[in-house]
Amino acid sequence: MNALFSRNVAALTPSATLAVSAAAARLKAEGVNVVDLGAGEPDFPTPKVVAEAGIRATEQGKTKYAANEGILPLRAAIARRLSLLSGGRAVNADNIVVSNGAKQSVFNACFALFGLREKVLIPTPAWTSYPQIVHLSRATPVEVAGESEWSLKVSVQNLENEWDDAVKGLIMNSPCNPTGAVYTRPELEALMAVAVRHNLYVLSDEIYENLVYDGIKATCVATLGPEAEARTIVVSGFSKTYSMTGWRLGTLVGPAPIAKAVAELQSQMSSNATTFAQYGALAALREKAKTKDSLDRMLAAFNRRRLLLHAGLSRIPGIRCLLAQGAFYLFPNVSSFGMSSMQFCEALLEKEKVAAVPGSAFGAEGHLRMSYATSDETIEKGLARLANFCNGLRR
Repeated sequence: MNALFSRNVAALTPSATLAVSAAAARLKAEGVNVVDLGAGEPDFPTPKVVAEAGIRATEQGKTKYAANEGILPLRAAIARRLSLLSGGRAVNADNIVVSNGAKQSVFNACFALFGLREKVLIPTPAWTSYPQIVHLSRATPVEVAGESEWSLKVSVQNLENEWDDAVKGLIMNSPCNPTGAVYTRPELEALMAVAVRHNLYVLSDEIYENLVYDGIKATCVATLGPEAEARTIVVSGFSKTYSMTGWRLGTLVGPAPIAKAVAELQSQMSSNATTFAQYGALAALREKAKTKDSLDRMLAAFNRRRLLLHAGLSRIPGIRCLLAQGAFYLFPNVSSFGMSSMQFCEALLEKEKVAAVPGSAFGAEGHLRMSYATSDETIEKGLARLANFCNGLRR
């Protein structure tokens, strides 16, 4: 690390997902026909009613500073939605902070709750930013490996094996990036019992909550009873469900004292999320009848692509792949080829011009993350090139 830099950034490493996207973009700019299966954003437009609301807000002059914690109508709409979904659990606007993306919401929560000489348990495979954000809070991330026989999810025993008096927090993510695994309600109840017993804060990242398949429903951790609610901070947002990645709107819901601390932190960092974008998000929640068709079409397309990609991967000798239940990723195991996941991805991009993200970036060597948030044609082309690449490795 350059001596000119502070210790605050000493532990940071570049984002592997952004690095893959950048490498693919460079090749595309050179005119190379790249198949990008690394992208983590929907390839659908933002619903028209949402886009129009953002434009209208701009035209109406809603381009000035707004309340630091988010405009009250949006926070109230989020609170109403959460209260209805949780069977009557009272959520109000004071429990909610709107930030510049779910990533900032995760950062805000970690920075407000964790610090020096404290540990945070992170079930892995896990989103690449969790350990980095925990480092920024001066706490220590502790990766807890999931069970290969259990969709790479963690068990109660996995958590207990890593617990000591320095552990203060647990980060959960269901549906999970990168595996697409979804924890059942009984599984989450068992894990929350560990958190309650050891008095841990739980940061539950539920950004993919609406992207689930096969009749499965994602469970909000905060709805698992009063003790769970009292120690849970739920992060979500609009980027995945409404294809609003560039709008940069994340949400944090937690006990009022934690939400207040997060809002005070945000006031010194970025202040309010973009004002007119919040009015677009408000339309997404208020105009459910107008957004439902767009969301249903997107989910149906993701489900079709999920099955297409899984079937194709399962036909390639040497690859093993679980069928995801949520999000828009598959996480195939390619360890049989005797290469590190980074070596595999670099060679795949070089020889076949297919972009995927190495599993090592998520704490799971021997895997790849492949996104099906792209067209059927792109998936089929990527599968053909991947099969050719793997056949070459076996010769």
